[in-house]
Amino acid sequence: MNDSTVTSPTPNVTLVVSPRERFSYTQESLESIYAHTTLPFRLIYVDGNSPAPVQRYLQTAAQDRGFTLIRRDRYLYPNQARNLGLSQVTTPYVVFIDNDVIVTPGWLEALLDCAQDTGATVVGPLMCQYLPLHEIIHFAGGESRVITDVNGRRRLREKMYRQGQKVVEVRSKLQRTPTELSEFHCVLVRTEIFDIIGKFDETLLNTKEHLDFCMTVAEAGGTVYFEPDSVATYVPIAPLHRMDLHLYMLRWSDAWELASLSRLREKWNLAEDSYFKQKYKALGWRRRNTILMPIIQRLTLGVRHDVLDKLLMYGLLAPMEKLLNRYLTHQHAKQG
Repeated sequence: MNDSTVTSPTPNVTLVVSPRERFSYTQESLESIYAHTTLPFRLIYVDGNSPAPVQRYLQTAAQDRGFTLIRRDRYLYPNQARNLGLSQVTTPYVVFIDNDVIVTPGWLEALLDCAQDTGATVVGPLMCQYLPLHEIIHFAGGESRVITDVNGRRRLREKMYRQGQKVVEVRSKLQRTPTELSEFHCVLVRTEIFDIIGKFDETLLNTKEHLDFCMTVAEAGGTVYFEPDSVATYVPIAPLHRMDLHLYMLRWSDAWELASLSRLREKWNLAEDSYFKQKYKALGWRRRNTILMPIIQRLTLGVRHDVLDKLLMYGLLAPMEKLLNRYLTHQHAKQG
């Protein structure tokens, strides 16, 4: 059992861990939390239909570590999983963290210090991406708001700061600061805000739910802060493990993304402008990059040829994959 649980039976923060897009990094992510978190905490792990080896690992870990395990034998939308965890949170603060995130020593202390010092409703860390860990910035605060253009159209303003920059080159320039945006890779939230805004919107199935949440918090009078002294890294799939294929295809399915974008436009009364048209044009890009491109590289023996790559991608593989994607999404919807 976690030592922090033994020494303090009443922690003031609960960590809710839930699937992002895969299961194959479950152990590495969870073990990093226990290795690098010294503050007392509760942990609720939401398991949405993980394969048998991962399920067994989580069951054993829950017994050994003393955390709450919520299992559902179906794949979950991200906000659906977060709401399952949130329903059992009784502490003043809650951290939502994806199951492909690695944290660093002091990460939780820094988030809580920021919330307590500033009164922030939401606090996000310096979020990095890829391996090696903690070297390349994914997100260092950002913008998320609705603006009205000269034609009176309501448009979404979204911007992520410092993505792709090296931590070592900019860390000294980063300071705790108010911001408009934090992501669900890892985010601390003052639990009482949910008494005002309600639970997460489960009709946002797979994308832009963090924008919706942060704008809803701001609309309710809450504040969002960026805290660079807290550092974590999310590790995307590379390469795709076969145990992750079904979840990944659902998580980034055309149907889920189109439904999410439609809900976002409707909810915030946004114009169907270039922002959304670009999203429609790029539909399925993650699946093409992660699933189809490695197939093309094997077929061409690793020799890159733009014309051949496009022919294989859009003339053969992408149409077949889209049919499979529609089938899997339809079967999931039939489960209710």
